[in-house]
Amino acid sequence: MTRAKAMPFAVLLGLGIIWGLTFPLNKIAVSDGYRHFGIIFWNQAIAFAVLLAATIVRGKWPVLRAPHLRLYLAVAVVGTILPSVASYQAAVYLPAGLVALLISLVPMFAFPIALAFGGERFEAKRVFGLLLGVAAVVVIAGPQASLPDRAMVAFIPIALIAPFFYGLEGTLVTRMAQADADPIQILLASTALGMAMSIGPAVLGGHWISPLAPYTRPDLAIVLASLLNIVAYTGYVWLIGRAGAVFAAQVAYLVTAAGFGWSMLLLRESYSGYIWIALVLMFIGLFLVQPRRNAALVPPVTLGNDAG
Repeated sequence: MTRAKAMPFAVLLGLGIIWGLTFPLNKIAVSDGYRHFGIIFWNQAIAFAVLLAATIVRGKWPVLRAPHLRLYLAVAVVGTILPSVASYQAAVYLPAGLVALLISLVPMFAFPIALAFGGERFEAKRVFGLLLGVAAVVVIAGPQASLPDRAMVAFIPIALIAPFFYGLEGTLVTRMAQADADPIQILLASTALGMAMSIGPAVLGGHWISPLAPYTRPDLAIVLASLLNIVAYTGYVWLIGRAGAVFAAQVAYLVTAAGFGWSMLLLRESYSGYIWIALVLMFIGLFLVQPRRNAALVPPVTLGNDAG
């Protein structure tokens, strides 16, 4: 394999490792009493600062017309605020590895949502993959010995809110996409909206996190997770342009596996046999539910001013 062909595989592996690390970091972030709106505000603020610097260098600012504003709002609300609230709330009560496993349901939510909107065709194979995802959740929630504490079962539906909204976001962004709005423009505008929408609930709801020293492990976890998300998303956009969306979507397997591995390493988490069975079912379901395409890796392409 040539170096050019090996690069997408190396990036795919790196993305899985990086994104998987954010799950135990999120668990650490909520371990000292920090709650969702405070964390969301600082995630958005850190991302906004990085994206603003990139935008100044690029010279491409978000377009502020009505269709674009609706797109930015959808990304901010459906793709950030609502799933993040659910994820951080679930992280308080559930093992980080389990949250990583449930997040991998995104393609399984995305398929029926796209089907309902007319964006996908019915395929028996993908429906079977969807059913395997449901079976994985049943294996997690059903047996008495599947979780360290049976009370955790009540928080599994909360964890499922995040992949649902991420799946919905994909359909909305596809339908609302604007030809003159690239990912950095969209993310800069949506993070600005996310900051504006989360600072009020953070302050009024008692979730505010002071930016002043001293800094603890949760503070550092918030900053590191925010930076890793930016790096991973940038790499993901590059990978789509280099190797195509179908190839890039395979990162879901690696993110889940890395989430398990990092959680075991950093948080000393351990899982019952039922969770490992659920992981296998989920991976098979992911394989079946994702659209297949018999295409080799395409040559490098330029994503506007996002190249590199």
